[in-house]
Amino acid sequence: MADSLKGRKVAFLATDGVEQVELTEPWKTLKDAGADLSLVSDKEGEIQGVNHGEKADMFRVDRLVDEVTARDFDALVLPGGVRSPDKLRGNAGAVEFVRGFMEADKPVAAICHGPWLLVEAGAVKGRTLTSSPSLRTDITNAGGEWVDKQVEVDQKLVTSRKPEDIPAFCQKLLSMLVTAIDERRLDRMGEQSFPASDPLPGPSSIR
Repeated sequence: MADSLKGRKVAFLATDGVEQVELTEPWKTLKDAGADLSLVSDKEGEIQGVNHGEKADMFRVDRLVDEVTARDFDALVLPGGVRSPDKLRGNAGAVEFVRGFMEADKPVAAICHGPWLLVEAGAVKGRTLTSSPSLRTDITNAGGEWVDKQVEVDQKLVTSRKPEDIPAFCQKLLSMLVTAIDERRLDRMGEQSFPASDPLPGPSSIR
């Protein structure tokens, strides 16, 4: 699927304490497919990645969450780790950023504790999703249906439980983004073929 996402802009929302592999593996998958990626955070400079709670690598922040909106991107990825989504769900700008994607029906993918942000954004009611098992009560209380599956797809929402689920998570994420882009392209082609303001061709227009 090389270049299958060329020109598509995808935001990764994370801060200090992000589970490194849940950031780097989806990032690599989408980058290899040609997507234009941005690390969005609540702080400038770099954020600290972790491997199961232990400090790992640092990652350069591209955009501050208060400076962007869902309109700037085609899709959103929410990596896990406990600390990163827990901190971000207390940030009004981050919550509004997530809510914007869900309200616009844009593709969103969340893994591990990432769905905490979906709960905070009021975006799980009537949805079926999975996550770290520790979020089960939060999701259920927010009106969502929690399932214990490697990966769950509900419309344009993809969720997974833990780092071991990453291969399936990345595969579903890539497939969903390619499908969503193809559908959008077809919609645009239909709109351009016969604009609402122009009459359909009839006998009088045939020479």
